[in-house]
Amino acid sequence: MTPLRIVYDGECPFCANYVALLRLRDDHAVELTDARADRITANSYNLDLNEGMVVDLDGEIFQGAKAVALLSRLSRRQGVLSSDRIANAVYPLMRFGRAITLKVLGRKPL
Repeated sequence: MTPLRIVYDGECPFCANYVALLRLRDDHAVELTDARADRITANSYNLDLNEGMVVDLDGEIFQGAKAVALLSRLSRRQGVLSSDRIANAVYPLMRFGRAITLKVLGRKPL
């Protein structure tokens, strides 16, 4: 199996639900990393996780829209976000929704 690590914001309801509902094909061993609970791993990517979740597929790093598109392509049921073009168009709205939700819930950005 190809190793796959997903680093996400565990306090973001959208992020947490997305990774919980994600049904990846069986050819990947998935490791979920909550960036708030495991700061060492999250910081090791040297990326701003407020800009988007990170997917590490066998050493190749994807973030934000690229990460969502990749996960969609690797899932058992590919959706519209499998397209890089659509993921790039929609992802800024997803990030905005996350920021507003965290603010309303009184949670700080990463």
